[in-house]
Amino acid sequence: MKAMSNSLSRRDVLKLGSLSLASLAAAPAFTREESTPRNAVGMVRVAVDEMRIFKEPSYFSDVLTRRKRDQLIYVYEKFEAPEGPEFNPFWYQLDEGFAHTAYLQPVETHLNQVVSRVPEKGQVFEVTVPLTQSYMRTTNGWEKLYRLYYRSTHWVTGIETGPDGALWYQITDELLYIEYYVLAAHLRPVANSELTPISTHVEPGQKRVEVSIAEQRLWAYEEGQVVLDTKVSTGLPGVGPANGIPTDTPQGSWNIMSKMPVRHMGDGKVTSDINAYELPGVPWVSYFHETGVAFHGTYWHDNYGNEMSHGCVNMHPDEALWIFRWLTPESEPDARITKGYGTRVVVT
Repeated sequence: MKAMSNSLSRRDVLKLGSLSLASLAAAPAFTREESTPRNAVGMVRVAVDEMRIFKEPSYFSDVLTRRKRDQLIYVYEKFEAPEGPEFNPFWYQLDEGFAHTAYLQPVETHLNQVVSRVPEKGQVFEVTVPLTQSYMRTTNGWEKLYRLYYRSTHWVTGIETGPDGALWYQITDELLYIEYYVLAAHLRPVANSELTPISTHVEPGQKRVEVSIAEQRLWAYEEGQVVLDTKVSTGLPGVGPANGIPTDTPQGSWNIMSKMPVRHMGDGKVTSDINAYELPGVPWVSYFHETGVAFHGTYWHDNYGNEMSHGCVNMHPDEALWIFRWLTPESEPDARITKGYGTRVVVT
């Protein structure tokens, strides 16, 4: 593989003006209709192999049709259904019926200007489209690798002309130490101001987090006052060990051990199989247990209030970022990992 540049020449920057939706199609990334249907309030991505669409907002209703993983669907209303389920009673109204929110990821599409330079240490970038296809450059040419999803984060370490002639970012995978590439317009740099620590005036010993497995809820406290109260998804009990580690969230009193703004979780395989247990770019990870249990953002479900994980505490990406910044030890914006004896975490 040839040497990679972490900056662009003036000539490269001028290429940005020619970047268009046509170049996106060459990458294959995602598809969408030419215009948003009238009255649609948003778009969602199917985040499970197969999702059922019902005649009424109830799991007891007739199934009208099914949708496959990574299909994009316009939604017209999100509402609380009388029949629940109790832990997450929210449903979407679609063109063709109703779907529970559990495995529908709300997504948006924002195309970005390519930065002229990437810092020497790299920088955290966030995916701003529903999904985008990454490629690895091999002796056989460009080969598909992981699909990267909306709100996932990645360490960008360079800029290059990609297989379609457009500008692509090089991503360095912090788990496998491999490099792969993604269309640059699909990622945005996360500014340092978005990562600065918050509530630094509070003594570290006056911060704590409590997680209730029974209620599937998290509370963050400052000096005895609640500053965050939200639904989460803890580990699935009784699933059995994953890689020798139980999948239920461990109960007890712990402390934050380390924090990472980007983490590749899963089996650690180099594959293009979208059904493989590979989760590159898990955002805003705060570890509190030696087996790798952490708070982190989630892009593969929207089912908070129900047990869903392999032991970690799944959070909405915005809330995972907030608590990442709030927890101690404090981390620098360019730190790939920050270690230290941090905020107390109590799981009951």
